[in-house]
Amino acid sequence: MNELSETDFHAYADGQLDEVRRVQVQAHLAHDPAATESVRVWREQNDALRALYNPVLNEPVPQRLLATQAPQRRWPYYAIAAGAMGLAFGLGWLVHGYQAERPAEMAALPRSAAVAYAVYAPEVQHPVEVGADQQDHLVKWLSKRLGHELKVPVLTQQDFDLVGGRLLPGGKGPVAQFMYQNPKGQRLTLYVSRRDAEPRDTAFRFSQEDKIAVFYWIDGKLGYALSAEMDRAQLLDVATVVYRQLNP
Repeated sequence: MNELSETDFHAYADGQLDEVRRVQVQAHLAHDPAATESVRVWREQNDALRALYNPVLNEPVPQRLLATQAPQRRWPYYAIAAGAMGLAFGLGWLVHGYQAERPAEMAALPRSAAVAYAVYAPEVQHPVEVGADQQDHLVKWLSKRLGHELKVPVLTQQDFDLVGGRLLPGGKGPVAQFMYQNPKGQRLTLYVSRRDAEPRDTAFRFSQEDKIAVFYWIDGKLGYALSAEMDRAQLLDVATVVYRQLNP
Protein backbone atom coordinates (compact mmCIF):
# COMPACT_ATOMS: atom_id res chain seq x y z
CA MET A 1 0.00 0.00 0.00
CA ASN A 2 1.29 3.44 -0.88
CA GLU A 3 2.08 5.64 2.11
CA LEU A 4 -0.87 7.78 3.12
CA SER A 5 -0.56 11.54 3.39
CA GLU A 6 -2.65 14.38 4.78
CA THR A 7 -3.96 14.91 1.25
CA ASP A 8 -5.52 11.44 1.39
CA PHE A 9 -7.20 12.24 4.70
CA HIS A 10 -8.58 15.51 3.31
CA ALA A 11 -9.88 13.69 0.23
CA TYR A 12 -11.45 11.05 2.45
CA ALA A 13 -13.21 13.72 4.51
CA ASP A 14 -14.47 15.28 1.26
CA GLY A 15 -15.65 11.93 -0.15
CA GLN A 16 -13.25 12.21 -3.11
CA LEU A 17 -11.34 8.90 -2.87
CA ASP A 18 -11.85 5.86 -5.03
CA GLU A 19 -13.04 2.70 -3.32
CA VAL A 20 -9.59 1.11 -2.95
CA ARG A 21 -7.98 4.19 -1.42
CA ARG A 22 -11.01 4.81 0.78
CA VAL A 23 -10.71 1.33 2.32
CA GLN A 24 -6.98 1.91 2.90
CA VAL A 25 -7.65 5.17 4.70
CA GLN A 26 -10.39 3.59 6.81
CA ALA A 27 -8.01 0.83 7.85
CA HIS A 28 -5.41 3.41 8.86
CA LEU A 29 -7.90 5.52 10.81
CA ALA A 30 -8.92 2.48 12.84
CA HIS A 31 -5.62 2.75 14.74
CA ASP A 32 -4.80 6.46 14.40
CA PRO A 33 -6.98 8.52 16.80
CA ALA A 34 -5.27 11.81 15.90
CA ALA A 35 -5.98 11.41 12.18
CA THR A 36 -9.52 10.28 12.96
CA GLU A 37 -10.13 13.44 14.99
CA SER A 38 -8.72 15.60 12.17
CA VAL A 39 -11.07 13.97 9.66
CA ARG A 40 -14.00 14.54 12.01
CA VAL A 41 -13.15 18.23 12.38
CA TRP A 42 -12.72 18.68 8.60
CA ARG A 43 -16.12 17.12 8.01
CA GLU A 44 -17.68 19.46 10.55
CA GLN A 45 -16.02 22.37 8.78
CA ASN A 46 -17.43 21.14 5.45
CA ASP A 47 -20.90 20.99 6.99
CA ALA A 48 -20.50 24.52 8.31
CA LEU A 49 -19.43 25.79 4.88
CA ARG A 50 -22.43 24.14 3.24
CA ALA A 51 -24.72 25.73 5.81
CA LEU A 52 -23.17 29.13 5.07
CA TYR A 53 -23.08 29.01 1.27
CA ASN A 54 -25.52 26.39 -0.04
CA PRO A 55 -28.50 28.80 0.13
CA VAL A 56 -26.85 30.74 -2.70
CA LEU A 57 -27.12 27.70 -4.96
CA ASN A 58 -30.87 27.53 -4.39
CA GLU A 59 -31.57 31.16 -5.25
CA PRO A 60 -33.68 31.59 -8.41
CA VAL A 61 -31.97 32.88 -11.51
CA PRO A 62 -32.68 36.65 -11.81
CA GLN A 63 -35.24 37.50 -14.48
CA ARG A 64 -32.81 39.93 -16.11
CA LEU A 65 -30.54 36.97 -16.91
CA LEU A 66 -33.43 35.18 -18.55
CA ALA A 67 -34.44 38.21 -20.57
CA THR A 68 -32.49 37.35 -23.68
CA GLN A 69 -33.37 37.11 -27.34
CA ALA A 70 -31.43 33.88 -27.75
CA PRO A 71 -33.51 30.80 -28.67
CA GLN A 72 -35.54 29.52 -25.73
CA ARG A 73 -33.90 26.11 -25.81
CA ARG A 74 -30.56 27.74 -24.85
CA TRP A 75 -31.85 29.67 -21.85
CA PRO A 76 -30.98 26.94 -19.33
CA TYR A 77 -27.38 26.94 -20.54
CA TYR A 78 -27.02 30.69 -20.12
CA ALA A 79 -28.78 30.60 -16.77
CA ILE A 80 -26.47 27.90 -15.45
CA ALA A 81 -23.37 29.63 -16.79
CA ALA A 82 -24.41 32.99 -15.37
CA GLY A 83 -25.29 31.46 -12.03
CA ALA A 84 -21.99 29.58 -11.80
CA MET A 85 -19.98 32.67 -12.73
CA GLY A 86 -21.91 34.77 -10.23
CA LEU A 87 -21.41 32.24 -7.45
CA ALA A 88 -17.69 31.88 -8.17
CA PHE A 89 -17.25 35.64 -8.23
CA GLY A 90 -19.31 36.11 -5.08
CA LEU A 91 -17.45 33.47 -3.06
CA GLY A 92 -14.10 34.75 -4.27
CA TRP A 93 -15.05 38.28 -3.26
CA LEU A 94 -16.23 37.05 0.14
CA VAL A 95 -13.17 34.93 0.84
CA HIS A 96 -10.89 37.84 0.06
CA GLY A 97 -12.77 40.05 2.49
CA TYR A 98 -13.16 42.80 -0.10
CA GLN A 99 -9.37 43.22 -0.15
CA ALA A 100 -8.28 41.29 -3.24
CA GLU A 101 -4.76 42.60 -3.05
CA ARG A 102 -3.85 41.04 0.28
CA PRO A 103 -1.60 37.93 0.49
CA ALA A 104 -3.19 34.51 0.31
CA GLU A 105 -2.21 33.68 3.89
CA MET A 106 -3.98 36.76 5.19
CA ALA A 107 -7.03 35.93 3.08
CA ALA A 108 -7.23 32.42 4.52
CA LEU A 109 -6.98 33.51 8.17
CA PRO A 110 -10.42 35.14 8.60
CA ARG A 111 -12.17 32.47 6.56
CA SER A 112 -10.66 29.63 8.60
CA ALA A 113 -11.49 31.44 11.84
CA ALA A 114 -15.09 32.03 10.72
CA VAL A 115 -15.52 28.37 9.79
CA ALA A 116 -14.16 27.28 13.17
CA TYR A 117 -16.55 29.70 14.87
CA ALA A 118 -19.49 28.41 12.83
CA VAL A 119 -18.66 24.82 13.80
CA TYR A 120 -18.14 25.25 17.55
CA ALA A 121 -19.95 28.41 18.71
CA PRO A 122 -23.42 26.79 18.39
CA GLU A 123 -22.25 23.64 20.22
CA VAL A 124 -24.13 23.10 23.49
CA GLN A 125 -22.52 20.03 25.03
CA HIS A 126 -18.93 20.25 23.78
CA PRO A 127 -18.02 23.79 22.68
CA VAL A 128 -14.47 23.35 24.01
CA GLU A 129 -12.05 20.51 24.73
CA VAL A 130 -10.65 21.98 27.96
CA GLY A 131 -12.76 24.22 30.16
CA ALA A 132 -11.85 27.51 31.81
CA ASP A 133 -11.56 25.71 35.14
CA GLN A 134 -8.32 24.20 33.77
CA GLN A 135 -7.01 27.39 32.19
CA ASP A 136 -3.37 26.86 33.19
CA HIS A 137 -3.34 23.40 31.67
CA LEU A 138 -5.15 24.66 28.57
CA VAL A 139 -2.63 27.43 27.91
CA LYS A 140 0.40 25.20 28.51
CA TRP A 141 -1.01 22.45 26.28
CA LEU A 142 -1.87 24.74 23.36
CA SER A 143 1.41 26.67 23.73
CA LYS A 144 3.34 23.42 23.48
CA ARG A 145 1.42 22.26 20.42
CA LEU A 146 1.87 25.58 18.59
CA GLY A 147 5.49 25.90 19.72
CA HIS A 148 4.89 29.41 21.02
CA GLU A 149 3.89 30.85 24.38
CA LEU A 150 0.22 31.85 24.24
CA LYS A 151 -1.74 34.29 26.37
CA VAL A 152 -5.45 34.29 27.14
CA PRO A 153 -6.98 37.79 27.16
CA VAL A 154 -9.29 38.69 30.05
CA LEU A 155 -12.55 40.17 28.73
CA THR A 156 -14.63 40.46 31.89
CA GLN A 157 -14.83 44.25 31.46
CA GLN A 158 -16.44 43.58 28.07
CA ASP A 159 -18.89 41.18 29.78
CA PHE A 160 -17.30 38.05 28.27
CA ASP A 161 -15.95 35.17 30.34
CA LEU A 162 -13.64 32.43 29.10
CA VAL A 163 -15.44 29.17 28.33
CA GLY A 164 -12.28 27.26 27.44
CA GLY A 165 -10.43 26.25 24.31
CA ARG A 166 -9.49 23.51 21.89
CA LEU A 167 -6.86 22.38 19.43
CA LEU A 168 -7.76 22.51 15.74
CA PRO A 169 -5.99 21.32 12.58
CA GLY A 170 -4.77 24.15 10.39
CA GLY A 171 -3.45 24.28 6.86
CA LYS A 172 0.15 24.37 8.10
CA GLY A 173 -0.09 22.84 11.55
CA PRO A 174 -2.06 23.03 14.79
CA VAL A 175 -4.30 25.97 15.63
CA ALA A 176 -5.65 27.14 18.99
CA GLN A 177 -9.18 28.39 19.55
CA PHE A 178 -10.28 30.17 22.73
CA MET A 179 -14.00 30.71 23.30
CA TYR A 180 -15.76 33.37 25.38
CA GLN A 181 -19.41 33.89 26.31
CA ASN A 182 -21.43 36.72 27.83
CA PRO A 183 -24.46 36.42 30.18
CA LYS A 184 -26.81 36.53 27.17
CA GLY A 185 -25.19 33.44 25.70
CA GLN A 186 -23.45 35.33 22.90
CA ARG A 187 -20.09 33.81 22.03
CA LEU A 188 -16.88 34.98 20.43
CA THR A 189 -13.71 33.07 19.60
CA LEU A 190 -10.05 33.95 19.36
CA TYR A 191 -8.34 31.85 16.67
CA VAL A 192 -4.55 31.65 16.92
CA SER A 193 -2.34 30.10 14.21
CA ARG A 194 1.43 29.73 13.92
CA ARG A 195 3.09 31.21 10.82
CA ASP A 196 6.10 29.77 9.01
CA ALA A 197 6.98 33.06 7.31
CA GLU A 198 9.30 35.75 8.66
CA PRO A 199 7.90 37.53 11.74
CA ARG A 200 5.97 40.68 10.94
CA ASP A 201 3.09 42.79 12.18
CA THR A 202 -0.06 44.01 10.45
CA ALA A 203 -2.78 46.43 11.42
CA PHE A 204 -6.31 45.28 12.11
CA ARG A 205 -8.18 44.03 9.09
CA PHE A 206 -11.89 43.30 8.90
CA SER A 207 -13.76 40.60 7.03
CA GLN A 208 -17.46 39.79 6.94
CA GLU A 209 -17.86 36.05 6.39
CA ASP A 210 -21.62 35.69 5.89
CA LYS A 211 -23.11 36.47 9.35
CA ILE A 212 -19.76 36.25 11.10
CA ALA A 213 -17.65 39.37 11.63
CA VAL A 214 -13.89 38.85 11.92
CA PHE A 215 -11.10 41.21 12.97
CA TYR A 216 -7.67 39.73 12.33
CA TRP A 217 -4.01 40.66 12.42
CA ILE A 218 -0.51 39.18 12.44
CA ASP A 219 1.81 39.72 15.39
CA GLY A 220 5.27 38.27 14.91
CA LYS A 221 4.98 34.53 14.32
CA LEU A 222 1.29 34.30 15.20
CA GLY A 223 -1.89 35.14 13.32
CA TYR A 224 -4.93 36.15 15.35
CA ALA A 225 -8.60 36.33 14.36
CA LEU A 226 -11.46 37.39 16.63
CA SER A 227 -14.84 36.16 15.38
CA ALA A 228 -18.43 36.74 16.48
CA GLU A 229 -21.92 37.38 15.20
CA MET A 230 -22.00 41.04 16.20
CA ASP A 231 -21.69 44.40 14.50
CA ARG A 232 -18.34 45.67 13.34
CA ALA A 233 -18.00 48.52 15.85
CA GLN A 234 -18.73 46.31 18.86
CA LEU A 235 -16.29 43.64 17.74
CA LEU A 236 -13.61 46.27 17.07
CA ASP A 237 -13.88 47.44 20.69
CA VAL A 238 -13.25 43.89 21.90
CA ALA A 239 -10.48 43.28 19.37
CA THR A 240 -8.70 46.44 20.55
CA VAL A 241 -8.75 45.18 24.14
CA VAL A 242 -7.47 41.78 23.03
CA TYR A 243 -4.63 43.33 21.04
CA ARG A 244 -3.55 45.58 23.91
CA GLN A 245 -3.48 42.67 26.35
CA LEU A 246 -1.43 40.55 23.97
CA ASN A 247 0.95 43.49 23.38
CA PRO A 248 1.26 45.30 26.75
